[in-house]
Amino acid sequence: MAEKILIIGACGQIGTELTEALAGIYGAANVLATDVRDSGTAPEVPYQKLDVLDEKGVFETIKRFKPDQIYHLAALLSATAEKNPKLGWQLNMDGLFYVLDAALEAGTRKVYWPSSIAAFGPNTPRHATPQYCVMDPNTVYGISKLAGERYAEYYFKRYGLDVRSLRYPGLIGWKSAPGGGTTDYAVAIYYDALQTGVHNCFLREDTELPMLYMPDAIRATLEIMHAPAEQIRIRSSYNLAGMSFDPATITASIANHIPGFHSTYTPDFRQAIADSWPASIDDSHARSDWGWKPNFDLDAMTADMLLNLRSVKGVGAGA
Repeated sequence: MAEKILIIGACGQIGTELTEALAGIYGAANVLATDVRDSGTAPEVPYQKLDVLDEKGVFETIKRFKPDQIYHLAALLSATAEKNPKLGWQLNMDGLFYVLDAALEAGTRKVYWPSSIAAFGPNTPRHATPQYCVMDPNTVYGISKLAGERYAEYYFKRYGLDVRSLRYPGLIGWKSAPGGGTTDYAVAIYYDALQTGVHNCFLREDTELPMLYMPDAIRATLEIMHAPAEQIRIRSSYNLAGMSFDPATITASIANHIPGFHSTYTPDFRQAIADSWPASIDDSHARSDWGWKPNFDLDAMTADMLLNLRSVKGVGAGA
């Protein structure tokens, strides 16, 4: 009998692509996509509108569907949460509690919940940030992710719930719009390159941050969830990395394909957020425990992003 998969936050940047991948593995009929929006993004996958802050609705959905695996992706991201910190904390933490408690009650086998490099802070080592180090986040998003990591490990050790997690770096993809993160410039820059030939960046040109191309992020998520439980030795959240670059470097990579493309720089409140995050990540534990290895570097990602934005989404088709 095929496993049943529940996705909460299925319409976000990660959820959109992860829903397609999970439907391909388990069959669309065995996947239930949910989000606060009125309709889903994958028509072949059953969809239900669900607000993760609706405790009763979360419990009833999980009790009725009886999923073997839950992918809990609903969150208010860094830049958006800073504009409404109380809602950011409520959505990110209460939603997690509801899902973990309902999973326990329903007998769900595995829960996936993503953390982020935002869980680190200004006193974290910035280069080759290790798995274990000082973590003093100074954004409500980062604080909620660090607290969530501790609760994920707590639920595993106290109740035996098989919770698995990755600390995502900035995620870049062409299939869906970004969701309000500090690294979103690295998606918008490709659209601007094709549409206007210039990008106005909200970070300084030398702001180096860890990034990951979405195909690698989806593959990492599936790999950690499909790995044998004994290989998952970290129950808080694994460091995950693909590449690190600054706005000037990604601009140069794009200019190799679109001569004359350039960026201007107008740093805003997101600069302070970026300055508190790592510049590069040591993900050796993920590599050794369950075999993680990225496929894309910056130039390979740039070529693939521009190809798909042009040919599939028609961005800049008239240029």
